Amino acid sequence: MAPPPEVCARAEALRARIRALDEAYYLRNEPLVPDAEYDELFRELQALEAAWPALITPDSPTQRVGGAPAPEFRSVTHEVPMLSLANAFSDEEVIAFDRRCREGLAKAHIRYVCEPKFDGVAISLLYENRLLTRAATRGDGTTGEEVTANARTIRAIPLTLPKEAPLLLEVRGEVVMTHADFAALNARQIAAGEKPFANPRNAAAGSLRQLDPKVTASRPLCFFAYQWVRSEGGAAPTSHSQALDWLARFGFPVTEMRATADGVEGLLAYYRRMAEQRDQLPFDIDGVVYKVDDFAEQQRLGFVARAPRWAIAHKFPPTEAVTQLLAIDVQVGRTGALTPVARLHPVVVGGVTVANATLHNETLIQALDLRIGDWVVVRRAGDVIPEVVRSLPERRTGNEQPFVMPDHCPVCGSHIERDPDKAIAYCPGGLYCPAQRKRTIEHFASRRAMDIKGLGEKLIDLLVDCGWVTTPADLYDSAFLSVERLATLPRMGQKSAANLVAAIERSRQTTLPRFLYALGIRNVGEATARDLANHFGSLAAIMTASEDQLQKVPEVGPIVAESIRQFFAEPHNVEVIKALRQRGVTWPERAQVGKETRSSLDATPSAAGSLLSEALPLPLSGLTFVLTGTLPTLTREAATELIERHGGRVTGSVSRKTSYVVVGAEAGSKLAKAEALGIPILDEAGLYALIAKRSSSPL
Repeated sequence: MAPPPEVCARAEALRARIRALDEAYYLRNEPLVPDAEYDELFRELQALEAAWPALITPDSPTQRVGGAPAPEFRSVTHEVPMLSLANAFSDEEVIAFDRRCREGLAKAHIRYVCEPKFDGVAISLLYENRLLTRAATRGDGTTGEEVTANARTIRAIPLTLPKEAPLLLEVRGEVVMTHADFAALNARQIAAGEKPFANPRNAAAGSLRQLDPKVTASRPLCFFAYQWVRSEGGAAPTSHSQALDWLARFGFPVTEMRATADGVEGLLAYYRRMAEQRDQLPFDIDGVVYKVDDFAEQQRLGFVARAPRWAIAHKFPPTEAVTQLLAIDVQVGRTGALTPVARLHPVVVGGVTVANATLHNETLIQALDLRIGDWVVVRRAGDVIPEVVRSLPERRTGNEQPFVMPDHCPVCGSHIERDPDKAIAYCPGGLYCPAQRKRTIEHFASRRAMDIKGLGEKLIDLLVDCGWVTTPADLYDSAFLSVERLATLPRMGQKSAANLVAAIERSRQTTLPRFLYALGIRNVGEATARDLANHFGSLAAIMTASEDQLQKVPEVGPIVAESIRQFFAEPHNVEVIKALRQRGVTWPERAQVGKETRSSLDATPSAAGSLLSEALPLPLSGLTFVLTGTLPTLTREAATELIERHGGRVTGSVSRKTSYVVVGAEAGSKLAKAEALGIPILDEAGLYALIAKRSSSPL
């Protein structure tokens, strides 16, 4: 019976689509769709041809193995065809495969060999007189491309075989690339302004099929042998497991993850073990392969048109799928970084329904040429957050819309800032923005910042979640965060509450470097905060400084200067600083501005600058110190703070620019270097004496 016209049309459409995908994959190394989508098309065509045998044509993709050889390479005819494997996607299909094998051999149980299915590119190696004389790709299964010169550059492939190897040997295996090597290769591609590879398999195929072997040699390719094909001279193996052991003795890399199994229960148990290990492997596998072990039994089972009856590939759930990009939202992280997030039409990837995927930053969106409404490829591996791999521009209708990063924070409305390369956008409203609230307060209270002992992550979470603390200034609201009120919190007794209130009270008296660091200004660490305080002397001076003025501070460049300026230009941040000062947070300043500094916070930053008076130098201004050994009463941190509070600078190494070296017990090599350079040496008492001598007021 002839198939209906609509069935014929569908079959022809499927053939055309599969041929186009094959051409892109095999000839141009450009996978246009994920494996799962290709497999669905192929299986649909197989089902149609099985239901309507009259549809089968000699050139149907179901009757071929791969693509035609590229014209740039010399063609090689495989003496033994390189066939593909039939696929199984469920336990039921594996059970059916085992049943067919048992029925074909009239046996109750069959011994199989199980191996991971490497996701790379197949290659056939021919050794004559124990020398590698030819390497060829699969091609269409009958005719492949000769890539001998390229294969010789892969260190895992033996160029010569030992004396016990047969004189003639043909071996097949898979060329793969590890995840780490793939990431490094793509980084080099991008740095060179070249297109990155879609995945490790694509990178391996593209590397193997280079016209210049030097390019292949520069690529980090691996090889695993998985099949003995034929040999002449000496004994031949009688089973697949014996052949793999045989190849390993001859110097071929053979996976250590191979195993033998008796019956279908063993096959499925192996599949589950490999599925659990899959995400921890250094390279990609997309399933496992089951093969009848005994070669004589393989011969009896024979072949179908494009695959052996004695082997099957049990595929894992796809880690890639195609879906539609419905929208792009922007989330604000704990550090203020703005991250675009793809909202997707829900799709099952790796056994999990995925509706969202990270897009990292605006630069990546541009590199992927993503538009809202696009059809995209989504990837998920194990517990890794799903990501959009690429768009499919050939499916566009013209209604897709480009994405534009917002100019203001979607949470607090602050005007966003960008890195010079514009890869990442940030919300500078760190002291105010609700999205950054917990992280900001945690940093503000940390030991090297305001040093509020007892205010840890869990308690901060509790205070923020119940609405008691919204900015760091709320910590100093004595009427609100009283001992009595704090004691009502879970696991917060009267003593703990009293200790916390006391720690908050102590932290009101701090230093300008600590306060600057506590503000959490992006790119401003402890050292930069000290340098800013030493250079400007007061907070108001720093707040009103231009970027040029800021760059006069040691180690402050354009990026840091811009971060500082943008932080203090944000009114929300100024309001929080004003509230902190009003609630008693104070520190000694070199500029004698007193109450004027506080009142200046009510005005614009420029108005604050006009209120600055002449600075009075601190006693250790202009001096550089190095600390070594253990001091009698001061910790290294306390000594550093003492020196910096009086205007000095502490560095980690001794040089001719060092003013003094402060030494304690068990001083190290820094003392010897200071003595060699003739630099003055002080002990702890000498440090105090120096401060007193140079100070205009007692300590």
